[in-house]
Amino acid sequence: MDALKDIDKPYAEAERIAPLVRRVLARNPSPFTYTGTQTYIVGDGADVAVIDPGPAEDEHIAAILSAVGKARIAAICCTHTHRDHSPAAAPLQALTGAPVVGCAALTLEDDGPRADAAFDPDYRPDRVLQDGETIGGDGWTLEAVATPGHTSNHVCFALPETGAMFTGDHVMGWSTSVVSPPDGDMTDYLASLQKLYEREQDSVYFPAHGPAVEKPRQLVRGMIGHRRQRERQILKQIEAGHGTVAAMVPQMYKGVDNRLWPAAGRSVLAHLLDLERRSLVTRHDDDWSLALTEQ
Repeated sequence: MDALKDIDKPYAEAERIAPLVRRVLARNPSPFTYTGTQTYIVGDGADVAVIDPGPAEDEHIAAILSAVGKARIAAICCTHTHRDHSPAAAPLQALTGAPVVGCAALTLEDDGPRADAAFDPDYRPDRVLQDGETIGGDGWTLEAVATPGHTSNHVCFALPETGAMFTGDHVMGWSTSVVSPPDGDMTDYLASLQKLYEREQDSVYFPAHGPAVEKPRQLVRGMIGHRRQRERQILKQIEAGHGTVAAMVPQMYKGVDNRLWPAAGRSVLAHLLDLERRSLVTRHDDDWSLALTEQ
């Protein structure tokens, strides 16, 4: 967290960051959330949408309500149900009567190492948006773009009036996403990245953590390349005799804070499961081997 000392963190304040978009930063910084969860308020007219209301912290909820002012909250939208994203939906709904819409409910226990990212078992949407469905208000429209992978219920929201895309944790402005099985799925994650890459209409991404992404297709292309490079690293690690995730991670993440190694291990496992589906590796208990190929 030392890297965050010099970063401006206007917690509990609404900032105008783009046409139709304001940001409220939650006070929950961590090695996994960067400076904290960014809640976005969409719309400048009689009604607005709130995207990723964040953790159920009184200060943050009060800041959202202050930013909304006299406008009506037409929808509380959640990209997914990790506890740094959706828990404030319930108290915000209780205070305003606004419907909760967006991703499906998911109560799977997270068996990964991210205590801050366990699933929110209390999330109850009034409406689940399917891929391509829209909601709208005074001068704004949000389109659901299904992006499973980081979690099975992850959804992004496009704002066609400005070309903005709210990417939750699928694409972040400061780090790659953790993909943690059993709910996180690398096959789905890569397919969702390709799906976003093919959307030429999106000119800027607003992630839940980190700065805005001004060249989204360039970043997504690089992310896909990074994941393919990880695949090659994993195959080389197996070839070198490092057949377990525990043996691979210290070799592959030498320059990374070792507090993040357990999370990195989850993504390595997700890659291995994807490689197994593609018949490139096999496993016996926790030990992985290269698949035998026919001569």
